[in-house]
Amino acid sequence: MPITDRVDLWRHLQWALELEHATIPPYLCALYSIPDGANTAAVSLIRAVVMEEMLHMTLVANLLNSVGGEPKVDHPKFVPKYPTYLPHSQRAFLVSLLPFSPEALDTFLRIERPAKPGARPQANRYHTIGQFYEAIADGLERLTRRYGEKKLFSGKRRFQIAGSRYYYGGGGEPIGVTDLASARRAIAEIAEQGEGLDHTIFDGDERFGQVDELAHYFRFNEIRSGRRYVGSDSPASGPTGAELPIDWSARYPMRANPRASQYRRQPEVHRLMVEFNRRYTALLGTLHGAFNGKPQQLLEAAPQMYELKYRAQALMAIPTGRADGSTVGPSFEYAR
Repeated sequence: MPITDRVDLWRHLQWALELEHATIPPYLCALYSIPDGANTAAVSLIRAVVMEEMLHMTLVANLLNSVGGEPKVDHPKFVPKYPTYLPHSQRAFLVSLLPFSPEALDTFLRIERPAKPGARPQANRYHTIGQFYEAIADGLERLTRRYGEKKLFSGKRRFQIAGSRYYYGGGGEPIGVTDLASARRAIAEIAEQGEGLDHTIFDGDERFGQVDELAHYFRFNEIRSGRRYVGSDSPASGPTGAELPIDWSARYPMRANPRASQYRRQPEVHRLMVEFNRRYTALLGTLHGAFNGKPQQLLEAAPQMYELKYRAQALMAIPTGRADGSTVGPSFEYAR
């Protein structure tokens, strides 16, 4: 069903916020499971994608604020329990918290897969993320015609996070959304960084004054294929450039989809997991404030994320005691 009124638009933009967030813990688990100095090219590629997912969350919050909605990120229902389906997708595959592995990369490719040419917009039970954002773009166009641009984009402008003043500089700069044109630019930035511009392998960021880079799907495909793309490559050709060395064994063997409750009989491990989750929840609180009129709080988010990295890697170095030789890992649960 298409988006037909303002409340429906708010609902779908909140879903978009949930979707962008749901991709980040799986990407972080793969990234943090690689010990320092190992798989450096893969680390660089995954880290860049994570930073752009954070940018996407900020852009969606700007979209929601621009039409008078309220981004909500600091509550238990915002946080998925892994393994999980992508929020409001057609539930074609599960997303797990996994260490760096071919299985993790296969999931990332399914998350970021490009829509086929001519694929129709899907406002719910979407096949690809690009089709979901296309439905939001259609909704914005439809409601602009119904209400008028000034009446639709009547949110508080001081809630917009734009430029580099408060943003930590990863993945580009946020676009302030104040009208239909800026809303279109924000949605284009999100969709094209994920699946590529006009069915190419590149994200088209050159149009926004940034350096053109591979879209997320194709960065992950470089890692999975163990080979670089070159400028003349296409989605159909796959990567034909230089070999990209990958050592799948250079990782912490984190147990899949950990939960703090699994370690109640190991009090010290349980304490460390709960403490990680409290810090993660505090980060969500910081983002909630930043997205709701206190943009300066974004400056606090970067050091909070670095602290999470060190706590996650400390957990990943602790053996679970299971016969499979696995280690503990971060569970990304909501904990107050």
